Amino acid sequence: MLYIGVDLGTSAVKLLLMDEKGTIHRVVSKEYPLFFPQPGWSEQRPEDWFSQTMAGLKELVADCDRSQVEGISFGGQMHGLVILDEKDQVIRPAILWNDGRTGEETDYLNQVIGKEKLSEYTGNIAFAGFTAPKLLWVKKHEPEHFAAIKKIMLPKDYLAYRLSGVHCTDVSDASGMLLFDVKNRCWSEEMCRICGVRMDQLAKVYESYEVVGTLLPQIAEELGLSENVKVIAGAGDNAAAAVGTGTVGDGKCNISLGTSGTIFISSREFCVDAHNALHAFAHADGSWHLMGCMLSAASCNKWWMDDILGTSDYAAEQAAIGGLGENHVFFLPYLMGERSPHNNPNARGTFIGMTMDTTRADMTQAVLEGVAFALRDSFEVAKSLGLKIEKTRICGGGAKSPLWRKIMANVLGIPVEQIESEEGPGLGGAILAAVGCGAFASVEEAAQKLVKAAGIEEPEAELAKKYEARYQQFKQIYPACRQLFDQIIFQD
Repeated sequence: MLYIGVDLGTSAVKLLLMDEKGTIHRVVSKEYPLFFPQPGWSEQRPEDWFSQTMAGLKELVADCDRSQVEGISFGGQMHGLVILDEKDQVIRPAILWNDGRTGEETDYLNQVIGKEKLSEYTGNIAFAGFTAPKLLWVKKHEPEHFAAIKKIMLPKDYLAYRLSGVHCTDVSDASGMLLFDVKNRCWSEEMCRICGVRMDQLAKVYESYEVVGTLLPQIAEELGLSENVKVIAGAGDNAAAAVGTGTVGDGKCNISLGTSGTIFISSREFCVDAHNALHAFAHADGSWHLMGCMLSAASCNKWWMDDILGTSDYAAEQAAIGGLGENHVFFLPYLMGERSPHNNPNARGTFIGMTMDTTRADMTQAVLEGVAFALRDSFEVAKSLGLKIEKTRICGGGAKSPLWRKIMANVLGIPVEQIESEEGPGLGGAILAAVGCGAFASVEEAAQKLVKAAGIEEPEAELAKKYEARYQQFKQIYPACRQLFDQIIFQD
C-alpha cells in the first residue's frame, strides 16, 4: 500500500509518497508566497496552501497505482492562526509562527494573567508566535474579524479540513496554541475564558495517528483517488520531523535545521523546566516532548548567502572556512526575534567582533556557529532537568552541510547522526498515515522499522574544547544587548 505525507512549510508544501516498507517513491514540492505587511509581521494565504497542495498531490500520484493509496497525513508549520467564518471561508490571511506583532498581548498573558497560571493551565508560558496572543491581537485590532470567527484552525488542519470536511487538530499542534492543557491532552477551559474563545470554536482534538475521516467525494474525484482514502490527523512540523527521524520513545533527541531551528527531546513523562524556557508539548507518538525553538536557523544562512552575499553557491562559501573554534566574529541569529530560551520578539540579528582583518569566510562561519550556539542555549536547559542526551539526530535543509554538522557536534559535544531520508516532516506524516491505516501497531514500531541511520559525526576533543570556550563568550552577548534591542524597537 501507499501513504502520502504532506509537509506544509513556510515557503513550500512538500509531498511524499511512501510504501509500507518505507521506500520513498516520489517527492514533489510546490512553493507559495510569504507576505510581510509590516516589519516583524508574517502572513500567508491559506488558499495558496490548498491550491498548491492539490497541484502537488496530482503530480505526486500521476504515475502510481492510485488504488494502492490508502492514507494521507501531515506535518505542518505550527502556531499559525487561521480563522473561518460561519460559511467556513477564511476571514483574513493567516498570521504565522514567526510573526512578532503580539508583544503587548504576550506581555499581558505573562505578566497580568501570570506565567504560573499559564503554566498550570497549559504547561507553557506565552510566546509571541503562539496562537493565543494572535487571537488577542485580532480581538483588539480587528474586532469585526474576531466577532465573525466560527472556527479557529492551524495551518495543516486547514488542509485536513479542505480534504476531509472535518474540523480537526492533533495533540502536538494544539500544544503550541496556549489554549491546550498539554498534560491532560485536552482544551483548557481557563485559557478559553481568558482569550474570549468558546469551546465550540475549537476543532476536535485527535492523537496524531488517528483517522479523522476520508477524502471528500469531489476531492477524491479530482485527484483520481478512492473516497475511502483515510485522512489521518498528523502532527506539528517538529513532532512530525521527530517521527521521521525516529525520535520517539524515551530520551531521544533530534535537531532540525530548517527555516526555524529546534532541539526536540522525547519523553514518556510530562515535564516542565522551572522558567518554561522550553516548550512542553504532547508528542505524536502518544507521549510528550520538550522543545527549544529558535525562529531563524537555516534561514539565517539563506539570508546571508542570498540577500547579503548575493550567491547561491553555499558549498563554495563554506569551503573557504577554516580555523573552526577560533573565529573571533560572533553572530546572534535573531533575525525574526527569538523564542527559546529568551522569549524576546525584540531581539535582533547581530554581528560582533569584526576587525580590519575579518574575512567574508569569517562572517559566513559566524552565521553557522551562531545558530549552533543558540541551539545549545536550549540544550543546556534540557540538561539542567537531569535529562541525559547522549546523541542527537539531525534533519532539515541545513543538515545537508557536512561542515554545519561538524560544528553542531562539537558545539554540543555529542555525536550527531544522519538518517537515510532527509524528508523529516513529510516522512513523519507518511509514517503517521501508515500507522493510522493499521500497517503498524504504534508510531514507535513504525519508526523503528522504517527509519535508518546513514552516518554519524563524532565530536573531536580538542575542537569541542575550543567551542566550549567560544560558547561561554557567546552566551554573554545577548544579555549585554537585550536593553539595546528594546530601545531600537521602541524608536522604530
